[in-house]
Amino acid sequence: MLRILCKLRTGCFPGLGKQVLVSVGPPHTADQSLSKNRINPTSVQIAGAVLFGIAILHTFSTRYFEHLARTRPAHAGLWHLLGEVEAVFGFWAIVLIVFMGVTAGQEAAVAYLDTRNYTEPLFVFAIMVVAASKPVMQFASTLVRLAARCLPFSGPLATYLTIMVMVPLLGSFITEPAAMTLAALMLRERYYSQDISRRLMYATLGTLFVNVSIGGTLTNFAAPPVLMVAGTWSWDSFHMLSHFGWKAAMAVAISAAAVSFVFRRELSALQGSAAPQDGDAIPASMVGVHLCLLALIVAFAHHQPVFLGVFLVFMGLASAYPRFQERLILREGLMVAFFLAGLVVLGGQQAWWLQPILTRMDATAVYFGATALTAVTDNAALTYLASLVEGLSEEFKYAVVAGAVTGGGLTVIANAPNPAGLAILRKRFEGEAVSPLGLLLAALPATLVAILAFQLL
Repeated sequence: MLRILCKLRTGCFPGLGKQVLVSVGPPHTADQSLSKNRINPTSVQIAGAVLFGIAILHTFSTRYFEHLARTRPAHAGLWHLLGEVEAVFGFWAIVLIVFMGVTAGQEAAVAYLDTRNYTEPLFVFAIMVVAASKPVMQFASTLVRLAARCLPFSGPLATYLTIMVMVPLLGSFITEPAAMTLAALMLRERYYSQDISRRLMYATLGTLFVNVSIGGTLTNFAAPPVLMVAGTWSWDSFHMLSHFGWKAAMAVAISAAAVSFVFRRELSALQGSAAPQDGDAIPASMVGVHLCLLALIVAFAHHQPVFLGVFLVFMGLASAYPRFQERLILREGLMVAFFLAGLVVLGGQQAWWLQPILTRMDATAVYFGATALTAVTDNAALTYLASLVEGLSEEFKYAVVAGAVTGGGLTVIANAPNPAGLAILRKRFEGEAVSPLGLLLAALPATLVAILAFQLL
């Protein structure tokens, strides 16, 4: 008989934050179940791991499906869907639930879905749409423009460096998904819309992903992997700033400066974006209202009914004053939410092999292990699993969190905000597809800088 054994600790954010172990047989404690599953995983857990691996391989094959869409037009819609990176994990999560329904029964499949926490996908959807609204973008662009004027460089180069440093660090206060959305939109408008080189496109994307991942560590509430452990380990924002934040800020600045220096000639030759004309400017009162709504969504990010209610207020405001808006990125937001929801469903079946790997490492090994494992699973999953282990040393705790955020730019699935940035920028790439290998190679320099910062400083 199906039994829901127990709810492990409820995290503040990702779907992995509310775990329920579903098994067949008599009830056990959570620790007993984990111990048993490490040795003898269930068929559903094995299927979940296999489908998770297939989904990762699928992300490397999206160009093949786009090719099928062009060569086999009879089913072009299906091939286009499978060629969307944001659809990959949602698709294979559906396959897992169908398998679970066939093998364990409909009630077991539905019970498993009910135990997932979908707060993060819903939050990312809401914050993406609001952060990308025209009033918020105008305010952010004004701040970036003012900061860029303080740098002794040409307009496009100074603006680029400011976006790559200032916006990721801003993610520590407005959350990483909002920072990713703002940075990606500003980069698309000012740089990706122009004829920049393929090397610059990939270098920018890889560095942005890494900088956003580590840039959210100045506080204890903005980065999903930090949220997973902050309450359990009693880490406040001062602890984050003193142990992680200042190191992350230095790494962000160095990586952004390095990319800016390497591509300085290309960036300096680009056309700068003009400031909005008086006729295009949005009244300060409207900007203030949008910023208040954004702040409320961030403040109640852990409470679905509240931030979704605020989002509905925003939608009503956008409908009432369409002249102050451009096209809302509802489709992009929904696709990213679908991606993250699929990751939540598939990720819930990976604890049986991930946790033993983590717990068998010492502090140094776990840092590099977490950095590598983050590339193939959401970094919040790793820190959540670590939070379940009792008696960890402070060195181990530091290593697992630092490693999780360090590897957050290596792949699309490594960090929750990455799909948001990809959804906004990928249409500027050839064939509207970003090569996973190209992204990995582009993110390596910034990842190396982060490693040096967290290990040597």
